[in-house]
Amino acid sequence: MGDKQVLLRGLPKVDEVLQDERLVLFYETMPRPLIVDTVREAVGDVRNGILEGTVDRGLSQDEIMDRITGILSEKKKRTMRRVLNATGVVLHTNLGRARLSSNASGAVWEIMDAYCTLEYDLKSGTRGSRHAIVEGIIKKVTGAEAAMAVNNNAAATMLALAALARGKEVVVSRGELVEVGGSFRIPDVMSESGAFLKEVGTTNKTRISDYRSAYKEGVTGCFMKVHTSNYRIVGFTEDVKLEQMAQLGRELGLPVIYDMGNGLMADLKRYGLDEPTVSDALKSGADVVLFSGDKLLGGPQAGILIGKKEYIDKMKGHPLARAIRVDKMTLAALEATFLQYIDQEAALKEIPVLKMICASPLELKERAEMLGVMLKAACPDLRVQVESCRDQVGGGSAPTCELEGYGVAVWKEGLSAQRMERKLRKAPVPLIVRVNHDRVLVDVRTLSDEEFLPAVEAFSGMEGGES
Repeated sequence: MGDKQVLLRGLPKVDEVLQDERLVLFYETMPRPLIVDTVREAVGDVRNGILEGTVDRGLSQDEIMDRITGILSEKKKRTMRRVLNATGVVLHTNLGRARLSSNASGAVWEIMDAYCTLEYDLKSGTRGSRHAIVEGIIKKVTGAEAAMAVNNNAAATMLALAALARGKEVVVSRGELVEVGGSFRIPDVMSESGAFLKEVGTTNKTRISDYRSAYKEGVTGCFMKVHTSNYRIVGFTEDVKLEQMAQLGRELGLPVIYDMGNGLMADLKRYGLDEPTVSDALKSGADVVLFSGDKLLGGPQAGILIGKKEYIDKMKGHPLARAIRVDKMTLAALEATFLQYIDQEAALKEIPVLKMICASPLELKERAEMLGVMLKAACPDLRVQVESCRDQVGGGSAPTCELEGYGVAVWKEGLSAQRMERKLRKAPVPLIVRVNHDRVLVDVRTLSDEEFLPAVEAFSGMEGGES
């Protein structure tokens, strides 16, 4: 007991620790109360360790300060941080999906800390509509009569059904009742809109006659088609083309809603991506088309609704529209993204999602070789080899499409790939990689040239990192 008292008396006082010069930098960037609480917790933990017998020697102030600065450094890190995506998955849902173009991020930066014309008309000096910010440019790019944006595509689905089919039946093929990320299911979203789901056909086969048979005057609110963007049914199958549904809808006086999800604006078949485009959907006769902003469009998270003015106007006036509206930063990024589609060939080079998908194998191989040289020079103890690989679009888009890619395989004797992967995740700028055959693979498709240096620094810092 006497030894414990000696150790307890040797603990520094909180006030003394708070004056230590090693805390100066933390005072400049963190609230003082947070620093005070951290110091008290750290000293208290040592005190408890002494009383419980887990600390059996005196700790110097330097040792205690090392503990405190380590804890503060961790607390200083924001929960949502920038990472380097070296997985080869272009639309990585866990890593934020679409990477914004410099034009879009610049537009956000311009208005994020300033007042702006979110709902103000500069010409008249009166209140304006936030819908007008993006409607004009979306109409120009897509050719739609009207357009609006909400906070994601599930919200767009709910709003469309609430405005056009609340209290009525929505006829959908069984083979299109998809579940999207996070266990959200299309039928659940539909039911929350107040519409009633009417399933037709079977999982693998649905015919236009199924839709016609399901129609009941005064009961049926609309026909809906859902693009199965995150899976494919192959083999003994049959589905109804959008053109057929649109024709039947016109005949019966019912709106046809197409939830296409992916938001692809440019035809990428020559790059191996065989997905429907927004313009294809409108040409097929759909009355309302819904798609995501942060998938193949390459913009911010949003749900975009385009189509006939009479239907879009109903959605704009619906009470749900306010609950799921988007903010000024999303609108700024959306407007800038759509503006880039005025020149589609330029968009392929300037919008990161499209640029990554369209990158040629030769270009990727050359970039992987460049990264390999940088890694060898900075980390001579690592084994490095350029390898071909298969990449994915991701984000619930183009599930059967694999992109031919290249990456740098890295390994080290005495260090497992799993441990290396953990160390890379703990870098100042975390590097997220793939693990394959006891090697980590740094896939260059989803890394920009400017990110090669911080990726190399992540490997350089592995020796000092924790396992």
